[in-house]
Amino acid sequence: MRPALDGHAGIPQEARLLFRGLSSLEGVDVEGLLQSSNRIVARGLPHPDSRAYRKLKIDQRINRLSRVVVSLRASKDARLFERMSEGLRMLAAPLGIAARALVRREQPLGVFEGEHFKDFVWREMFARTLPVADMPRVAGARMRVARTPWNLAHATALLTRKFGHAVYPRIDTRDFDVMIAETPYPGIVSPRTQMVVRYHDAIPILMPHTITDKAFHQASHYHALRRNVASGAWFACVSDATRRDLVSIFPEVEERAVTIHNMVSHHYFEESASAGRLFEIVRTRRHSFEEKEKASSSRLLGLVNTLRSTDKGAEPDAMRWMSPSHHYLLMVSTLEPRKNHGTLLSAWEQLRQDRFPDLKLVIVGSLGWDHASILKRFRPWLASGDVQMLEDVPAAELRVLYHHAAATVCPSFGEGFDFSGVEAMRCASPVVASDIQVHRDVFGAAAEYFSTYSPSDLARAVAAVIDPDAEGRRRELVEQGREVSSAYLPERILPQWQRFLETLPRPRR
Repeated sequence: MRPALDGHAGIPQEARLLFRGLSSLEGVDVEGLLQSSNRIVARGLPHPDSRAYRKLKIDQRINRLSRVVVSLRASKDARLFERMSEGLRMLAAPLGIAARALVRREQPLGVFEGEHFKDFVWREMFARTLPVADMPRVAGARMRVARTPWNLAHATALLTRKFGHAVYPRIDTRDFDVMIAETPYPGIVSPRTQMVVRYHDAIPILMPHTITDKAFHQASHYHALRRNVASGAWFACVSDATRRDLVSIFPEVEERAVTIHNMVSHHYFEESASAGRLFEIVRTRRHSFEEKEKASSSRLLGLVNTLRSTDKGAEPDAMRWMSPSHHYLLMVSTLEPRKNHGTLLSAWEQLRQDRFPDLKLVIVGSLGWDHASILKRFRPWLASGDVQMLEDVPAAELRVLYHHAAATVCPSFGEGFDFSGVEAMRCASPVVASDIQVHRDVFGAAAEYFSTYSPSDLARAVAAVIDPDAEGRRRELVEQGREVSSAYLPERILPQWQRFLETLPRPRR
């Protein structure tokens, strides 16, 4: 559940949907794995069948579970002693991992019982993706606790590798037939447990120039993946394109790699919402750049403050940014170089100059790595209000933005699946997408494609969809989008998981 704790969309969204979906399958008992990226988690409870568990009184059990909750979330006002204690434990943790590995000793998984902590489990892990009707199913679930931070496990393996052998923590998973890990996992499971890696993309290996913290991210991904391959893990890839990339790197896993697509959230469907809601959504969800940019240079802060001061002057008129026809393009993605915002901006500028002077642009997404150069390109348009950048848009509002968009554009250089295009199709928005293999695999004939690096070809593709004379093409894309996106509904994907789990070979006990 680490991704579900750390993020909003993409892999975190998939983790929530998958947990909920697998929990609904007949004959499948699911427990989550609580692990932090950067913090040592409290122990949790002993195994329920153990004498140590029975010796604990109810108040003592609840206290230990409460400490797990506290340890999963860093406190901004932590005392100096607490910060020093955490730092010392982090320094000592690699030695503990190595020592246990030398004697082939497994790290026990603590137990977390969610019954008394439904508010934390629901709001911190699931509420950003699942409808509230799912709360009874997931909020009280039992989970296991892995104390070692995920990043520290990667770092320990990379460090010990320099001494001849990469050491990964061994974790006690003997209670489970299968462990499903979101992304390559820096750990070794019990012999009786089958590891399944939910493989999203090979971008850290094949496109390392497009990721943040390049050296660590590339090395940790590759070496954990290589260890998972060598240990006999199976791979459930989110698209055929991702599977082909995986097999091109590790041909030996071809028989152990299958494609099971991501599920689209229940939140996305066709809704005849009034376009009047658009103005309020844009007004209330504008990006709070100042808060995100505190650690940036003073030059960039000056830029951001200029943008916001211009916006403030126009704040009383929430409708000034939108043309009477509500004509706008929509892109839903984190602001980072791999997402190709620059090509979209250039194409949009060309469209406004040549044929569609009132066309607006709405970008929905959080600030990712190296976003300063993207903001710089958008500066004059953000100031004028012709471009709007929104953040923390809940699914119910994003559904409205999708539905009323002239087109949803998915311009990325590389993806593993691309949720935004499928979500847009569920909401009856025509999709324009970069001509990369994963888009061809996932979107099929339900998108208008353009040459990924060409602003002029993107402008052509958009015009082919939004031009009043192209209404037939628009209707065709919307209709095909309904059919294509229905393949990713939970009721279509979960039977694939059921068959996969039932036929998955089990290691010998």
